[in-house]
Amino acid sequence: MVSVGGFARKIFGSSNDRRIKKLRPQVAAIGDLEKEMEALSDEALRGKTAEFREQLANGKKLDDLIVTAFAVVREAARRSLGMRPFDVQLIGGMVLHEGSIAEMKTGEGKTLVATLPVYLNALPGNGVHVVTVNDYLARRDAEWMSKLYGFLGLSTGIIVHGMSDEERRAAYACDITYATNNELGFDYLRDNMKYERAQMVQRGHAFAIVDEVDSILIDEARTPLIISGPLDDRSELYAKIDSFIPLLTEEDYEIDEKQRTATFTEQGTEKVEDMLREADLFKGEALYDVENVAVVHHLNNALKAHKLFQRDKDYIVRNDELVIIDEFTGRMMPGRRYSEGLHQALEAKEGVSIQPENQTLASITFQNYFRMYDKLAGMTGTASTEAEEFGNIYGLDVAEIPTNLPIQRMDEDDEVYRTVTEKYRAIVRDIKEAQAKGQPVLVGTTSIEKSELLAEHLLKEGIKEFQVLNARHHESEAQIVAQAGKPGAVTIATNMAGRGTDIQLGGNPDMRIEEELGDMPAGPERDAKEKAIREDVQRLKEQAKAAGGLYVLATERHESRRIDNQLRGRSGRQGDPGRSKFYLSLQDDLMRIFGSDRMDGMLQKLGLKEDEAIVHPWINKALEKAQKKVEARNFDIRKNLLKFDDVMNDQRKVVFEQRLELMDGENLTETVAEMRHDVIDDLVATHIPEKAYAEQWDVEGLKKAVRQSLNLDLPVDEWAAEEGIAEDDIRERITEAADKAAADRAERFGPDIMTYVEKSILLQTLDGLWREHLVNLDHLRSVVGFRGYAQRDPLNEYKSEAFELFQAMLANLRTAVTEQLMRVELVREAADAPPPQTPEGEGHHIDATTGEDDFGGDTMTLARNETQVVAPEQRDPNDPSTWGKVARNEPCPCGSGKKYKHCHGAFA
Repeated sequence: MVSVGGFARKIFGSSNDRRIKKLRPQVAAIGDLEKEMEALSDEALRGKTAEFREQLANGKKLDDLIVTAFAVVREAARRSLGMRPFDVQLIGGMVLHEGSIAEMKTGEGKTLVATLPVYLNALPGNGVHVVTVNDYLARRDAEWMSKLYGFLGLSTGIIVHGMSDEERRAAYACDITYATNNELGFDYLRDNMKYERAQMVQRGHAFAIVDEVDSILIDEARTPLIISGPLDDRSELYAKIDSFIPLLTEEDYEIDEKQRTATFTEQGTEKVEDMLREADLFKGEALYDVENVAVVHHLNNALKAHKLFQRDKDYIVRNDELVIIDEFTGRMMPGRRYSEGLHQALEAKEGVSIQPENQTLASITFQNYFRMYDKLAGMTGTASTEAEEFGNIYGLDVAEIPTNLPIQRMDEDDEVYRTVTEKYRAIVRDIKEAQAKGQPVLVGTTSIEKSELLAEHLLKEGIKEFQVLNARHHESEAQIVAQAGKPGAVTIATNMAGRGTDIQLGGNPDMRIEEELGDMPAGPERDAKEKAIREDVQRLKEQAKAAGGLYVLATERHESRRIDNQLRGRSGRQGDPGRSKFYLSLQDDLMRIFGSDRMDGMLQKLGLKEDEAIVHPWINKALEKAQKKVEARNFDIRKNLLKFDDVMNDQRKVVFEQRLELMDGENLTETVAEMRHDVIDDLVATHIPEKAYAEQWDVEGLKKAVRQSLNLDLPVDEWAAEEGIAEDDIRERITEAADKAAADRAERFGPDIMTYVEKSILLQTLDGLWREHLVNLDHLRSVVGFRGYAQRDPLNEYKSEAFELFQAMLANLRTAVTEQLMRVELVREAADAPPPQTPEGEGHHIDATTGEDDFGGDTMTLARNETQVVAPEQRDPNDPSTWGKVARNEPCPCGSGKKYKHCHGAFA
């Protein structure tokens, strides 16, 4: 029975079919221009770029140029690369230009497809970013496609790990920039920590095409990019809070060992509040008020450290150091630390030296980074299973692009065994058979551990000729993948997403030529050898085809259908033959999700013998349902994380926009005056309440506050004693005195120095408070989940309290800037100092699947500051250039007697 929807699709085609059909006339129009383009000389073809730019300047839109521009790129690709884009590649290019995701099967030439919309969108001169999953692919694709862009008069840049700011700036200034998602995100964060526009490297976010879009925007987007740096030493606070925990009784807290949580009871909360008051660490009315968010975070950590973590089981103490023990292997993990202050709480508990914790200096999720682009597009072999997420989060729709040649691959039904052992025996048998008949095999596993286990099984069975691919992205990996299509080759791989290299039957001739001929000079001898290699590859290709093409053999279903489809898609490229099959057992992770115990019992009753498998389309359907459930759960987790990050993102935008305004501001006197007046209004409102009688005024408190905040000794008490004086009169007199003091200072310094001083203090104070605010938000996020127990929505609680914290941060900014600028006499000579440096920090991105830091062991230092520490006796007090690196709390080398951070360090 055919459903109504199915019947309609048969007659009218799916929405995807209709979308592709609409683009066909443009493809035909591009084809009609082919002869005309072929007739042009190289110069005339290159001249089209200037012609298009002139048309855009005269009011034409990019959409008006699409047919001619694509025809130009097609001809230029034929001349510069020896590749002519197929009609389906033109369709892919149009979909990308529309700002959508083009789902194209492996081997359909996505790298070339991207050049069509990249060229068109680079014409306005705002820069186009092509985003890849690793440095190797960024470099390879840029070097390969720059021949085409260069032929048409456009410049190409590459951003990879380890480049200097100057190199990055030059790469971003190019018409087209190839880079990885991590580098783009870190550059954005670092730019928003700079103190001058000229130091920034990016120049905007106009258009980006994301290669392997599902890997970058979904898999990697599960964790944010973070720049972190060490916090000030707070060991006293940790030690003080740690001393409270032994004073508590069992009625004061509740422990849930299964969930690894520890919480205070009502009685415990009251007890802790009293202890905090005594220690002068308590603010507000109640422990869980927003002002106490950091203290609550430290208290929770201290309780966990004492009640959930055991010495010599979870960690050991040696050489005044606390070392974590891996719960799975029992091995020590030196260098690894618990995050968010938990490690410090354990150090305080054990009485060892407390190492300062790292604080987040800046962070952003990939979702929020890529949503900044005016137009975003992506390409991958597998996107349709995640179409809902792409639509909801990024506003991207998915179009399936037809293949150039019909797919010949046979996707066989899964084989299900009762045990893992039986499954592996069947896999080894199948690999042996395929290898014997010369069929190349790609074996997909879900983890490094499982790939090594299978390798052991193969060695035991006497199969020695195979390659194991389980390292993270690397150049040698591309070569292994490129040759995995040779007859009889066996390649075991963990996850085939984002390899960026086709598995060609017979092997990849270009890579073989590069490997075997290397630096051999051009000439008849090299030409002859190249020809021989190409002929050999062609012969091997026919052999592999005759054996049935590439056989993709998967040892397990992945949580996501998309990863399974990626693996399958490696076989059957460009109309080649191929086959794929999944081997499963009831002991696999996914099979356990939907009750394999019942199925196991049923199969035994049915008399399933050892080494027998069940093969049925129903099993495939049941597995697909299980995968859909897991995908939906993972999507919900990502959506929830994003909701929390959106709160911070709104604040991040405000702060970053404010920084840019401050950097661009030629004269900040008005901004500073506004802040000063707001501070005066707050001071007067605090000490002279509205409609209060004169005898209720806190005149002495106001006088002190004016001295503290404005550095002015004013006769406030005398003014208040005058007959009939109102609060407005006092406010005006304080404002007048403060404005005069500020004007006198500006006159003494001169306008240039004053602007520099104001800008430096504003930016550095804003940055310092923003970092403290990020720490508070981290702490708030870690404790807000407990509000759920009180039937309150943690997200709404987080939103309202994060807003309160943000308002408090802005109020602190006004006060701190005013206080510093009213005392700035000491730093006149520092105006000749170089602009402030980006603070030192490290880049981190945790791989959501392995839990490892992508930058672990190769930490990205974000401040390229070579300043060394100089011995005090070698410093000249009158020459700041001889001081080297000065610690923030050290006495200032100028001899003022102040701490460095309150003197020259205020903006050095």
